[in-house]
Amino acid sequence: MTAAEQRPGAPMPPAADGRHPDGPTSGGSTPGGSTSGGGRPSRRWLKAVIVFLLIAIPAGYLVISAIQSRNGGEEKAEAASAKGLSAGYPTRVQRRIYDVPVPPHSKKVAFYETNSWKVSSLYVQFVTDRDGLDSFLHRIGAGRSALDKGKVTITGDQAKKVGWQVGEAGHDWAGMELKQKDPQPKLRITVKFDNPAHPKVYVVSTVTP
Repeated sequence: MTAAEQRPGAPMPPAADGRHPDGPTSGGSTPGGSTSGGGRPSRRWLKAVIVFLLIAIPAGYLVISAIQSRNGGEEKAEAASAKGLSAGYPTRVQRRIYDVPVPPHSKKVAFYETNSWKVSSLYVQFVTDRDGLDSFLHRIGAGRSALDKGKVTITGDQAKKVGWQVGEAGHDWAGMELKQKDPQPKLRITVKFDNPAHPKVYVVSTVTP
């Protein structure tokens, strides 16, 4: 044993192959370093996620855009259908111009008006009682005898315009037409007597300026 080996804490001399006894061995790892031959962990999964997002996000926007477009079309269709019958009584002016005296206390009252430079029409529906129907017919200068049993006077095109199902088989229908000289209105009246105590009345009054 040499004098250096006998002194405590003295550095050890290099080995015969030149490696320091306290140094790292070959194939080992340095503190905080990467493993030998390993390098950084693979990041292929990160690249895959990025590529997926680049594809998925634009596709998602396209789907959302298509849904919004479809909903917009549905809303437009609903708005168009909402142009039909409106619940409630026509105004007094409308009732006077078109000669449609809806009886007081009627139920399920609704109306729709169309206007053009050639012709204007008022569509009205209501449910009344026997006295209400008699009063309505009397005020337009008619009576029950003017109603032809089984007759539907409102045309298919007129009914389609407001979604009426007049003329369907299996119902008790009666109708009449009131023709007057211009500029007086012309009325097509169809009544459903399924419930005789509460008949449902459909009226289309047309005015030609």
